[in-house]
Amino acid sequence: MTTSESEAFSSAALEEYLSLIDELLAQPFPETNFHDDTGCGGPEHRVRILRASQDFWDDDNGQAAREAAADLRAHLDALIATLTTRWGKSIIVDLWPYPRAGFEGEVVSEPINFLSQLAGSMQAWPHRDSGLARDHHRPGR
Repeated sequence: MTTSESEAFSSAALEEYLSLIDELLAQPFPETNFHDDTGCGGPEHRVRILRASQDFWDDDNGQAAREAAADLRAHLDALIATLTTRWGKSIIVDLWPYPRAGFEGEVVSEPINFLSQLAGSMQAWPHRDSGLARDHHRPGR
């Protein structure tokens, strides 16, 4: 893939992500909990997987995993930059404590349980009217 093809693809993917985000923001939350291949949701949350890599069971030298990680990082960086322009600075939420809490028998609510199975941290943009952006509080603290 040439640089111009890669940039065009990334731009098209970014537009697709933004369109989906806008669509999800306009919809009410689901009335009941659900979990499927695209994400999960419930009465107070909705999570969509925008991009995922393949499994790497046959990647003996790790090259495919490194390429996938670079691809995911490029898409994530572009999305973060665009959302930061739209909504301001994000909050980084550490997700590592949640799987540990679950293993120790604590109940971890959704969507944090689902998200902590996918990543060690996440970026979140607080709703401007929530006071979180003003007060710099972090969820769970």
